[in-house]
Amino acid sequence: MPVFNIHHITKYEYDRPIKESVNEIRIYPFADNTQETLDHQVNITGHPDVFIIQDYWGNRSGMFNLVPSHKEMLIESKLIIRTLSQSTVSLNQQVGLDILKNETSSDLLMLELSRINEMELVAQIAEMVNKFYTPGMSVGSIVEKCGDFIFTNFKYIKGITNIETTVAEILEHRSGVCQDFAHVMLEMLRSLGIPSRYVSGYICPNKNGMRGEGATHAWIEAWIPGMGWVGNDPTNNVWVTNHHVKLAVGRHFNDCTPAKGTFKGLARQSLSVYVSIGYEDGQTFEEFNTVKLEPVPGTEESTGYLEILAGQQQQ
Repeated sequence: MPVFNIHHITKYEYDRPIKESVNEIRIYPFADNTQETLDHQVNITGHPDVFIIQDYWGNRSGMFNLVPSHKEMLIESKLIIRTLSQSTVSLNQQVGLDILKNETSSDLLMLELSRINEMELVAQIAEMVNKFYTPGMSVGSIVEKCGDFIFTNFKYIKGITNIETTVAEILEHRSGVCQDFAHVMLEMLRSLGIPSRYVSGYICPNKNGMRGEGATHAWIEAWIPGMGWVGNDPTNNVWVTNHHVKLAVGRHFNDCTPAKGTFKGLARQSLSVYVSIGYEDGQTFEEFNTVKLEPVPGTEESTGYLEILAGQQQQ
């Protein structure tokens, strides 16, 4: 099974001092039978105590408060992880939506609920689904065809969207990155009553040309009867195997944000993110992104909100 060495640095810089930065991070590997953490170190500016809890979705979430005045905050994760999934996915193509209803629990019901309530947008989603869905299809086939539809009909373009881009806006320009494609796929699957969840993590394809390689990545997991949660990556039109490393799951990106928080002070801010993925053969893939951020309005003692700047868009 492959072992990956992942180095992830999130760095915030301010043009004047801020203080009392209260933050929440989800950069810990998700605990399930698809991966094994061999070593993980998290280093944060000022070495604050980090209180770790397990949230509603089973993610490890760390909370800390950086009280002293500072002009820079760096969150560094050094992870060595072994993925345990198979290199291919075998699906039971005989299991349909009728059987899925028998497995629905209260938790799964929540993951069937759409975030869309505008009739026009609901109609757009239904129109797209009807291009590949026919009654009687297996759940696995529906998920596979949905991922293929997004891969074929949406363009992968960095910089055209951000973390606040809505599904309606993504449908309008039919372009975006993995975060956008995951949100569209969730709405399409949920419109058919298939419980689906957003997944945050990394893709480690050993330089084989996959979109989003080496950066923080996003995909979806759908509940398939008899199998449980199975991942599909619409950005690359593949089932998730042993080259995806999972950090967090939830209803959408906001449940899985790598870092978010608040602080006191007025400052012009900048965010940079560095990700390095080392492979067993010694090769390393690196990516560095800088995000321009608007200054937080208010007075010197106002509370500035970091959720937007902390939410690095997943590529």
